[in-house]
Amino acid sequence: MTTPRPQHPAPRRSDAPPARPQAPRPPIADAAAAPELSDAAAQEALRARMFAQLEDKGLFRAAAARAFAYLDTIMERRVFPDDAALAGLAAFDAPLPERGAPAEALIELLDRAGSPATVAQLGGRYFGFVNGSALPPALAARWLTDVWDQNPALHVISPVLGRIEATVEAWLAQLLGLPRGTAAGFVSGSSTAIFAGLAAARWRLLGRAGWDVNRKGLAGAPALRVVAGEQAHGTVAKAAQLLGLGLDNVERVPADAQGRIRADLVPELDERTILILQAGNVNSGAFDDFADLCARARAAGAWTHVDGAFGLWAAATRRFAHLTRGVELADSWSVDGHKTLNTPYDCGIALCADPEALIGAMQTDGAYIHWSAERDGMRTTPEMSRRARAVELWAALAFLGREGVETLLGALHDNALRFADALRAAGFEVLNDVVFNQVLVACGDDARTEAVMRRVQREGEAWAGGTTWRGRKAIRISVCSWATRPQDVDRAAAAFARALRAEGG
Repeated sequence: MTTPRPQHPAPRRSDAPPARPQAPRPPIADAAAAPELSDAAAQEALRARMFAQLEDKGLFRAAAARAFAYLDTIMERRVFPDDAALAGLAAFDAPLPERGAPAEALIELLDRAGSPATVAQLGGRYFGFVNGSALPPALAARWLTDVWDQNPALHVISPVLGRIEATVEAWLAQLLGLPRGTAAGFVSGSSTAIFAGLAAARWRLLGRAGWDVNRKGLAGAPALRVVAGEQAHGTVAKAAQLLGLGLDNVERVPADAQGRIRADLVPELDERTILILQAGNVNSGAFDDFADLCARARAAGAWTHVDGAFGLWAAATRRFAHLTRGVELADSWSVDGHKTLNTPYDCGIALCADPEALIGAMQTDGAYIHWSAERDGMRTTPEMSRRARAVELWAALAFLGREGVETLLGALHDNALRFADALRAAGFEVLNDVVFNQVLVACGDDARTEAVMRRVQREGEAWAGGTTWRGRKAIRISVCSWATRPQDVDRAAAAFARALRAEGG
């Protein structure tokens, strides 16, 4: 029997007043009390219920129908949930059930209270936090691999994921123009990828100094320096803390007007130095001078890590290749699939031209671990157990190919330029050179900029976040979604213009 698709209400016009918050429905109740069972009988009854769910498939059909209904509205719904939707989240504030609830009721609650309170990141008018949408083939691959429920820690645990990870590892090096044999670790995001890259750097640099950091730790170890631009992402400092490198050992270098590290002010590098560069400043989208700085680091015996969370993909294109010239000379790189490539969350990649260093930094062992001659994924990641995120990368890259990646990134850039032009014409000040997908704008003083941003966010037609840029409050617009069309940019820009007029601009 076909499961009927739930009828979600038509999305509310973003310029309509928000609905009055309604009292949430009571939380899901426990299943009806059952006769007292012995332990063995209770175990068999629980198994029987779940085997029935697998056989009947009704639970999964219901979830799929609700997911399809969500997809049907995502492009036109409010980008950020309204007050009524947020109030509805109180449905989740319930005590832990004693006997458990019916599975169908859980899916119903998740959809009824959860779906309206999501941020419409899959759509084309969300411009916050450099968060991408999800390519449909990658999202579909995610669904299938969730049913597989595989753990890519070891080849013996999942041969299929070992093979797919090996394929994607090779594809990434080819696509980004990195050295042959570059190792990849598939992690949750750039935060972890930066950690992995700096851990490999620590392992290699201290090893060259005759210090086995894995055995001896850091007490008494030769001191390492971290040299980074003053606008390096906060995850660099976090990695330095977690790795015991210490914030006091991070030397900050002034940035130029676009946020690039000042190459002329980079201190002398040596064999105890980790140099951090950026492929895409988190605010302006600017790219550091890799050709010069990576060559200098190599000559000095230093290690270079490139934080390329959203910008490293520029190396895969003809149109933007000039931005990443020389990036292949670095030693390690971090990049996200879930930003400009538009894989589902979460999908980060640590890349290292020195596989021995990455494996040495990440390696563990145990009597129960069965290494193979094939790819064992846990060798290159901090985690042992992981999600099968490399499958989404495989699906995205196989679907797009080189030309599709070029087209996707070109569309993001063209939409960013269109956004900047429209806002400039509306009276906003564009603060950066739009070289990739980032647009920074302000409108007069800080108070007005903040007020305009909050008004745009409340209206729900579009969403962008705030930042501080060279001492000024600014609105940071990150164009990262494949679903953003020129008309979406125009709608969002019109919302910005309305907000500016409403605030006296």
